Amino acid sequence: MKKTLLVTGAAVSAALLLTACGGGTVGESSSGDSGAKTNNKKLSLIPGVQAEPFYISMQCGAEAEAKKSGYEITTQAPQKFDAAMQTQLVNALGSNPPAALLIAPTDAQAMLAPIQQVKTRGAKVIEVDTALKDTGVAESSISSDNAEGGKLAAKTMSELAAGKTGSVLVLDTIAGTSTTNTRAKGFEDELKNYPNLKSAGVQFTQNEPDQAASKVTAALASTPDLIGIFATNLNTGEGAATGLRNAGKIGAVNLIGFDASPSEIEGLKKGEYQGLIAQDPAAIGQQGVQQAIAALEGKPVTRNLTASLHSITKANMDANAQYFYKQSC
Repeated sequence: MKKTLLVTGAAVSAALLLTACGGGTVGESSSGDSGAKTNNKKLSLIPGVQAEPFYISMQCGAEAEAKKSGYEITTQAPQKFDAAMQTQLVNALGSNPPAALLIAPTDAQAMLAPIQQVKTRGAKVIEVDTALKDTGVAESSISSDNAEGGKLAAKTMSELAAGKTGSVLVLDTIAGTSTTNTRAKGFEDELKNYPNLKSAGVQFTQNEPDQAASKVTAALASTPDLIGIFATNLNTGEGAATGLRNAGKIGAVNLIGFDASPSEIEGLKKGEYQGLIAQDPAAIGQQGVQQAIAALEGKPVTRNLTASLHSITKANMDANAQYFYKQSC
């Protein structure tokens, strides 16, 4: 998820419609007392937030796959990573639901009821990036292995520390966000394997860069041996970099971010970040569409799929350029 507001990149269009190519008709389905019928060649993608390169890259992968398969896809994203805003978009599907809804739930519990309503109206539900706690709603769930991502971040932190002792702070987003919470836990679990590094705890930023900056300022004052910070998503990482910059601690405290947005890649080049854990959001979007179509056409569906993760440092960034996120398709 990184989960995830943006300060860079062009805003994702509120409604982006691709013209379908190819023929064939999937049987219409109707459900519920309302008698609503799904649009049998149309898919909807509702990511976590507008204008975030992770979700833009996911959208690009989903759009390319839908076009190749002869389906139409519309993307709408909330202005913030917020359950109430996302619920409005889901509810707006109303009595004219898509054949399938691809969605990154912004809250593992709060989004259950609105998503369930869309399913009741006949749409197939595919989770992308984040997931509901209720595993009985979605046909398939595609995401990175976020626990492994957190562990990879801890391993990278240990390599960067090069044997030095000190404390490490974890900056998470919002309690209840499945992806980032799992990353934080994976990091904390793996950190126990490195006796030279001790946890300074997990703090939540509400996914706001200014709050992340404030948390860093406070941690620098209260934890003199702070040696590293793991930020579980883009906004948190950018806020952490701001906090370190304001304190004159860029490079003195190792900062590992999650994702590989244009701003994060630029920060890695400048030395504001020492490491990034990159996902493959385009593959998540592509696989999400593939699973949606399989469900619609009565073909086998895989309940859980994971996308690859990659540790990027300044030393290996050129070799991993294919995993840099996009600002537009």
